[in-house]
Amino acid sequence: MSKNPAPRKIRDTDARDLKFRSLAADIRRGILAGTWAVGAKLPTEAQLAAETGLSLTTVRRAFDDLVQEGLVVRRQGAGSFVSVRQPVRRRSRLTVGVLLPDTQLYYPRVLQGIEETLSAHDVSLQLATYNYLPEREDTSIDFLIESGVDGLILVPTLNEIADPRQRVTDLMALDVPVVLLERSLTDLGPGDRSENVCSDHQGGAYDAVLHLFGLGHPRVSLLTRSETPTEPAIVAGYERAAADLGFEPHLARIPRSHWEDGGPDEALTKLRLAGATAALVFGDREATLLEAAARRAGIRIPEDLALVSYDDEMADLAEVPLTAVAPAKHRMGKMAAEILLRRLAEGDDCPIHQVRLRPRLVIRKSCGATRQSVHNEQE
Repeated sequence: MSKNPAPRKIRDTDARDLKFRSLAADIRRGILAGTWAVGAKLPTEAQLAAETGLSLTTVRRAFDDLVQEGLVVRRQGAGSFVSVRQPVRRRSRLTVGVLLPDTQLYYPRVLQGIEETLSAHDVSLQLATYNYLPEREDTSIDFLIESGVDGLILVPTLNEIADPRQRVTDLMALDVPVVLLERSLTDLGPGDRSENVCSDHQGGAYDAVLHLFGLGHPRVSLLTRSETPTEPAIVAGYERAAADLGFEPHLARIPRSHWEDGGPDEALTKLRLAGATAALVFGDREATLLEAAARRAGIRIPEDLALVSYDDEMADLAEVPLTAVAPAKHRMGKMAAEILLRRLAEGDDCPIHQVRLRPRLVIRKSCGATRQSVHNEQE
């Protein structure tokens, strides 16, 4: 007798149901994430049918669902539009809104931690993204609040804006409790009264430099892409490590766009001119490109140049698997959700949480530590 039952064939009607519900879910996510602003005209049913390959009947059913929910309004002769006011439904359980810059690379594990924690407490999740476009943040937050969320976990833009302090003040003054994730006013010290959960990126960079120095590299360089929220903390941790270990820091900032066009070769030249035999590279993609440039130049990793990357998103996939600083993304999401739930349960009686999670160092082949360990065992 077969242990695995034969799969049930999906009937045509089932397939059609799945298709229109899937399309409705895609449009719903786009509306709630701010892809279409309040009052914006949506693509026509004919356009969506052509783009998706679905029948007009399937597309029309998806729109019917969204109209019934109050997310979409039809105007005779004009088309379908995002409803000006989104419905606030009566709920028997809490809902938490989550705002992320995107759901690529860094944030899937964070989101998984949030989802697991909320689900364990029978709390639903409403997600919005703003694709690193600050002008879309407020619209996305408004969508979350108007959908009736009880609290918010936010990853807002704080770098390269005129007044980060006022921005945080405004966010903390929203009508629902707010926990910031991977964002805080680091320069404000005790003046920062926001509730937040962040990686200790200074500590992560410090530990990486300490590791390379301990492997016999008296001068460690830092290669980084500019214009990211994480970079200032990584630079600060690197410079503190250089000061504590007594070597002159060597920092090379290369714009993100240049890493695709000559940046790796430029970075390698800077390392060689500085006489560095080791480098901390922010992030995995840049370190992988640097490995390829080193191979083209006949420089061996880790024998001639030891590397540690920062982020550990794809470090293990590099040609020479990268030793990497790994922020505790999943744990961070769990803790942000736990803190917000505690705030919702206890109100003002709950102390303000400001949590720093120090990343761990994942040892692979690019730093030479495993090779050195084998050599020491043989001796």
